[in-house]
Amino acid sequence: MIQLIKLLSDFGLLILIWIIQTIVYPSFSYYSSSELLIWHEKYTHLITFIVLPLMATQLFSSCYLTYHEFNWVNSIQLILILIIWFSTFLQAVPLHNQIAVGKDLSENIIKLVQVNWLRTILWSIVFLLSFYNSSKELI
Repeated sequence: MIQLIKLLSDFGLLILIWIIQTIVYPSFSYYSSSELLIWHEKYTHLITFIVLPLMATQLFSSCYLTYHEFNWVNSIQLILILIIWFSTFLQAVPLHNQIAVGKDLSENIIKLVQVNWLRTILWSIVFLLSFYNSSKELI
């Protein structure tokens, strides 16, 4: 059951990160500064209600699986998820905070897209590993 919960949270984050990376963040550069400040505040508030529960579910289920079903796939996934958390809170959130106050908007939007590639790639790998783990149980 935990494996299924993890797979679903991994899949949700995979879809979400690719939408954010390819559509949402690049679209920020099409707003005027004043429009972006209004939209960004709404966006960051609303997206938190989607992302935070998924990330927390992914982290807790990964910790559980690594502890109770220790193997190399679960261990690698947990390490990648921790890197994603660090990247989120040490890189992406500070950039969002800079955008929220209107500081160097064009530069910070570009940085946000660049920084987010790490999370996009890592979440893709986490999902592939989760899918691999789940498919082994189905066979």
